[in-house]
Amino acid sequence: MCFDKTRTDAEWRAELPPEQYRILREHGTEPAFTGQYWDHHEAGEYCCAACGTPLFSSSAKFDSGSGWPSYYQALDSNAVAEETDNSRGMLRIEALCRRCGSHLGHVFPDGPAPTGMRYCINSAALTFRKKQD
Repeated sequence: MCFDKTRTDAEWRAELPPEQYRILREHGTEPAFTGQYWDHHEAGEYCCAACGTPLFSSSAKFDSGSGWPSYYQALDSNAVAEETDNSRGMLRIEALCRRCGSHLGHVFPDGPAPTGMRYCINSAALTFRKKQD
């Protein structure tokens, strides 16, 4: 992994609203069906809310029925890092922004073709950049 270690925890806490800090830096989650992007359908790119790195394209977004924004692949294979997460008594794969190390959500092997993967991401971990015409 190649995480940006230039910001201290205090700097992250000062820069991010409390809910985003809890999710991005403390590996939290938001309740299903409550985030701003779970039912969002505009064309564009979803970026890391902490550092602005483009992570997912709207063309890879699909409705997983989970209540969180879901994508079958990252925008770039180097944008999202994956790590084993055995917290909360479960074995899962955590999705992290490769640039800043922020927690995004989790990756599951039950997505649609062509990848079969489901990147289940917190809306609070994302910003959206609308596609320019």
